[in-house]
Amino acid sequence: MAKQIRYRDAGVNIDEADRAVSLIKKHAAKTLNSHVLTSIGSFGAGFDLKGWKRPVLVSSADGVGTKLKIAFATGRHDTVGEDLVNHCVNDIAVQGAKPLFFLDYFAVGKLNADVCASVVSGLARGCKNNGCALIGGETAEMPGLYAPGEYDLAGFIVGAVEKKRMLVGGKVKAGDILLGLPSNGLHTNGYSLARKLLFEVAGYKPGSRVAELATSVADELLKIHKSYLKPIQALLDENLLKAAAHITGGGLTGNVPRVLPDNCAVEIDPKSWPSQPVFELLQRLGNIPPDDYRRAFNLGVGMVFLVGQKKRDAAAEVLKRLGEPFYEIGRVVPFSGKKQPRVAYL
Repeated sequence: MAKQIRYRDAGVNIDEADRAVSLIKKHAAKTLNSHVLTSIGSFGAGFDLKGWKRPVLVSSADGVGTKLKIAFATGRHDTVGEDLVNHCVNDIAVQGAKPLFFLDYFAVGKLNADVCASVVSGLARGCKNNGCALIGGETAEMPGLYAPGEYDLAGFIVGAVEKKRMLVGGKVKAGDILLGLPSNGLHTNGYSLARKLLFEVAGYKPGSRVAELATSVADELLKIHKSYLKPIQALLDENLLKAAAHITGGGLTGNVPRVLPDNCAVEIDPKSWPSQPVFELLQRLGNIPPDDYRRAFNLGVGMVFLVGQKKRDAAAEVLKRLGEPFYEIGRVVPFSGKKQPRVAYL
C-alpha cells in the first residue's frame, strides 16, 4: 500500500490557515459598517451604495514593494498593512473619491498565522482611520514560491465620488498654484535604491542609529505612508481644489503631469520646502544623479494640490484649520511642447 501523503506534507497547513482566518476576522470586523452586506469568509463581498445619488466608482490596486524587506528584517509586521491602505486611499482620493471598501492579497511560502494577523491588524487600522471597510481578501500559502519568512502583500480599493465632484484636472490653467504637503519619509517608494545605499553602500543594519536621522534606520524606513484623504475632502467641500497628485513612484517629475491638461506644464522650486534628513543622507551616500533622485523619491512632498491664484488664501486657511502643514512649491505655466519639460525645476 502506498504511503499516505497529506496536504501538510506538500507544505500547506490547513489548520494554520484556519487559525489565521479566525485571527483575521477579529481585525476585519472592527472596520465593517451598515453598507457591508456579507460576512468575512463569503465567496464574494457585497456592499450597498445606499445614500449616493449619481456615484462614480473609482478603484485602484497596489502593493507595498520592497519596503516589506524591512518588515522581514525587523520582525515588525503591523505597519505595512496601514502603508498599503493609505497608499491606495490616496490614489483614489486625488480623483475626489471617498474609500468604500478594501480587499487584500497576502501570499506566503509557509503560513504563520500570527504574522498574518499582525499584517491584517495594520490593514484594519488603516481602513478604520479612512472610514473604509475591510470586507475580504485572499490568504495564499504557496510552498517554494517565497523565501522562508517572506511574503507579498497587495491590495485593491474601491471608492465613490458624486460625478459632479470628480477631480479630472480639466480646469487647471496657467497661473494656478502648487501647494505641497509633506510626506512622512519615503512612504512606499524608492526602497530598492534606499536599501542598496543604506545596507550595501553604507553597511548599516536595521537597528543602526544614524546621527542624521536621530533614529534607527528601521524606524525611519518603517514610517507609515501618510493618508491625505481629510485635506482633499475638506478642500473639495469648499470648491477650492482643481486637481491633486499623489507623489509615489516617479516622484514629482512623473506624477504631477498626470493631472495636467495637454497645454500645461509646471515650474517647481525645490528650495521652497525643507529637505528631510533621510533624503539628504541617501543623496550623500549615492551621489544620485538629479533626474534619478527626483524620480526615485518623493523628496519630502507626498501630495500636491493645484489651486487657482484667487483661491490660494482660502485653501491655505482650510489646511491651517486642519493642522496640515503645506508649502507653495510652484506654479502652472503654458506648455509649448517644443523640448519643454512638463516639470521644470528652478
